[in-house]
Amino acid sequence: MHPRLAYFLSVIFHPLLMPTWLIGLLLFIAPARLNVDTYSPDLRVSLLVLVFIGTFAVPSLLIYYLYRSGVLTDLTMPDRTDRRLPYLLSGIVYLVVTYLFAFRMSLFSETSPEVAIILGSITLSILLVGLINTVWKISAHAVGIGGVLGTVMLMLAKHGDTELFVPFVILIALSGLLATARLQLNAHTLGQVSAGLGLGVLVSGLAVFWLV
Repeated sequence: MHPRLAYFLSVIFHPLLMPTWLIGLLLFIAPARLNVDTYSPDLRVSLLVLVFIGTFAVPSLLIYYLYRSGVLTDLTMPDRTDRRLPYLLSGIVYLVVTYLFAFRMSLFSETSPEVAIILGSITLSILLVGLINTVWKISAHAVGIGGVLGTVMLMLAKHGDTELFVPFVILIALSGLLATARLQLNAHTLGQVSAGLGLGVLVSGLAVFWLV
């Protein structure tokens, strides 16, 4: 794989972008699974924008502030020790966002506990990644796409949402490409990528199996 392609994949499938990709996929391909099939397209877009702001824009700005203030020397955070504070802050932001979606979504006429559950599973994954990172550099990219893959896989298996079959196949291919990209960039070892993918699939899959 060419290094530029590896870098491109790492950017567009950044861990903080995966909630937006996942919720967007479900909102417009399997809306009934999120209990939002009665929402208008505009309302679904509004919900997705809120997800993007809360799960990407806010934590990204905090991380960029850490970089500008000199706490971080590299935005890619190649060293495990550099990731502790960003993971902690991201986890706190995700906890707040999950709470807001679970209990404070007065903007919408109907609530969607499924969205809050999915965000909660992502939050748990982030906190676990932060904890594991204190002793070992697990791949957050692999955890992120593993979470999307696990969610779609379990929805397909549990509920028979056939409209998710093609996205599921594509996600399998993207997971392999992203894992290859992280190895190509020497960001992680094969073990770190494999463990990340497994963790993401496990946490999200259990959330769907038990709750969605």
